[in-house]
Amino acid sequence: MTEVAFHFNVPDKVGYACRLLRKASASGSKVVVTGEAGLLETLDAQLWSFSNTDFVAHCHVATAQPQVLAASPVVLADSPRGTPHHDVLVNLGSDVPEGFERFGRLIEVVAGDDADRQQARVRWKHYKDRGYALKTYDLAGKEARG
Repeated sequence: MTEVAFHFNVPDKVGYACRLLRKASASGSKVVVTGEAGLLETLDAQLWSFSNTDFVAHCHVATAQPQVLAASPVVLADSPRGTPHHDVLVNLGSDVPEGFERFGRLIEVVAGDDADRQQARVRWKHYKDRGYALKTYDLAGKEARG
């Protein structure tokens, strides 16, 4: 069963995602990131420039050649359906990602604003009602529960 973790009170979703992806990539994990198109474009641009010393290899599922897609440790996608990796799914979006259950881990990244928290509550209920054990990481309090 997919391990689901919520990372709450993230001050900057894109900056946090860059650091999370750098860490996951360095550990050898294959990651798919989902979210709204504009947010994924911003993430793509920041992955190219967020660090002078690190590069996180990545591509977008809609524009990558099949061999690049298969080799890339980080894949950006509007939906995880049809993506080549099944290790980790990072959701920056507002909805439950279709097909999340094929992944070993799902990380929900939630900002501190009321709208994002409200959407996260809906996703939380969705996972909880289906029997997923949920972990929480509160960046405001820097604590983990679950």
